[in-house]
Amino acid sequence: MLNLLWSVIVGLVVGVMARGLLLGSDRMGLLATAAVGIAGSLIGGFIARLVKKPAEGTKFHRAGFFMSVVGAIILLLVLRQLR
Repeated sequence: MLNLLWSVIVGLVVGVMARGLLLGSDRMGLLATAAVGIAGSLIGGFIARLVKKPAEGTKFHRAGFFMSVVGAIILLLVLRQLR
């Protein structure tokens, strides 16, 4: 349960950062922003694992937070193209 709450909080922070770094208007609430951040974390984690595998025994990839923001920006760009 705590893991899920932590994922939502980090997803919200990542989503807010991605929306702040990407110029333009995105009309979405806190839940949508958190969903973009969580999905961006999944996309960023996938990209990071393609580039370099994390060391065995580590829980997190070293570039995880940065790649989460990059993944959320990519997702926001895709969402803008679909609108």
